[in-house]
Amino acid sequence: MPHSISLITTIAASFGLALVLGLTAARFKLPVLVGYMIAGIILGPFTPGFVADIGLSSQLAEIGVILLMFGVGLHFSLNDLWAVRRIALPGAIIQITVATVLGMAVSNYWGWSLGAGIVFGLALSVASTVVLLRALENHGVLESLNGRIAVGWLVVEDLVMVLVLVFLPPLAGWLGGDANGLSEKSGDSILTTLALTIGKVSIFIVLMLVAGRRVLPWLLWQVARTGSRELFTLSVIAVAVGIAFGSAELFGVSFALGAFFAGMAMRESQLSHRAAEESLPLRDAFSVLFFVSVGMLFDPNILLQQPWQLVTVVFIIIVGKSLAAFLLVLAFRYPLNTAITVSASLAQIGEFSFILAGLGVTLGLLPSEGQSLILAGAIISIALNPLLFHVTKPLQAWIRSRSTLAHLLERPDDPLTELPMSVDQAHLTGQVVLVGYGRVGRRIGEALTKSKVPFVVAEQNRELVDGLRKRGMLAVSGNAADPAVLIQAHIARARVLVIATSDSFHVCRIIEIARMLNPNVETVVRTHSDEDAALLQKGHADKIFIGEHELALGMTCYVLERIAKKDETSL
Repeated sequence: MPHSISLITTIAASFGLALVLGLTAARFKLPVLVGYMIAGIILGPFTPGFVADIGLSSQLAEIGVILLMFGVGLHFSLNDLWAVRRIALPGAIIQITVATVLGMAVSNYWGWSLGAGIVFGLALSVASTVVLLRALENHGVLESLNGRIAVGWLVVEDLVMVLVLVFLPPLAGWLGGDANGLSEKSGDSILTTLALTIGKVSIFIVLMLVAGRRVLPWLLWQVARTGSRELFTLSVIAVAVGIAFGSAELFGVSFALGAFFAGMAMRESQLSHRAAEESLPLRDAFSVLFFVSVGMLFDPNILLQQPWQLVTVVFIIIVGKSLAAFLLVLAFRYPLNTAITVSASLAQIGEFSFILAGLGVTLGLLPSEGQSLILAGAIISIALNPLLFHVTKPLQAWIRSRSTLAHLLERPDDPLTELPMSVDQAHLTGQVVLVGYGRVGRRIGEALTKSKVPFVVAEQNRELVDGLRKRGMLAVSGNAADPAVLIQAHIARARVLVIATSDSFHVCRIIEIARMLNPNVETVVRTHSDEDAALLQKGHADKIFIGEHELALGMTCYVLERIAKKDETSL
């Protein structure tokens, strides 16, 4: 019986061509996602030959975004989000404003209307969920402070774009467009729409963080008790996709944001790590379709028709808004490496940009050439983003090698970067220097406090350092890879250096600096893999704790101890 196989054809062509071109890109030392996007260009309507179904490909890509954000939510607690609110909230809003103003300025120079400039600028201001998370994961910083700030920044951007998509149609008439009859709404109706939207989003967030944190973990346990792996995987996917769809239909939030809060709610379950592992293969597969679908939207003719306009767009995306983010993070007195990581993470545009550009064209606000420029800018910025991440560490090293520039950027006048002069010197002799005060560092600090062992915390999160000082604890703010931070922690007179962070690159640098300042200090380090452990051994770490190995050893010792006690009792 004849039947349509457009879905199968689209998936087969997308995966097959993405595999070939991704492998080719990898062999030429290029990011594999460049190969994925070139595959999309070949399969798109603007190149000769086979044309895949763009609509189906976009929907499949959206599933990848849902699973990706759900996975991030599984590793991102409410405390993590709350801890970065003071920088993520104002930082994202100011950065969106700067990028929008830049977009409006150039569009006005091109002769576009005010409405076109606003839509154009907003589309250039919001980063891609998939690209940002993939970059943070590939560089192992997703769960670090820098990664949490970038993700929190992304969540705020998503919330702002949700509001923009809701209020743009009512305002289209005032901005010179056509809202299909919606432009005649009065100011009261716009305020009503604003109140309803904020209310619905607030209800959704409260619902997920209150009811969801109880219901979803309970549901996961019920499914796990059946012993069926297939049913467990199905429950994870059903929760992620179902809540994402329901949140969009009932509360008007994006699929990505709905999935993110679903993951945060399910994180309360002890099975959250298994849930993340089960969803990983599907997440990776569908994220490939996202890059292919982006490539399908690209019209190569724009490179010849409007080259200088395209250069301007790419400059705003990569330089303009990234520089704004860089300066904002430094203005909030965060370390240089945080500013560089966050700005590199945001130096691209993606999903919301495409949606906003399409809506702008539909409302008669944005000219079709504006949509083409946005798509072209997205393709180029996504392709260049991995390269930007590769230069972040050399850039940090270059800045730090120029002491005057580093001194200016690191904001040495920050009071949290130095211990108060009133600190008793007895607490700064033979003390423990504890680098990092996350989940692991906090437990170590609590144990040292109970044992009455003096210690100084070195932590990048300024809010956390401020809170520790208010509790009477010794703490300094900054990146411990900077010699000034370890000097302020009095590493020269310390007995032990405990590094509770997992960034192997910075850990080796911290050990090197500590050895230079105090050759006799003993170093204790944590890591997650044998590869990192080997690297740390070359860095002359005294004691290395590997997450899974040490956990297995601790459990084994406990079991053997219990067996020995039972044997003694039976005798």
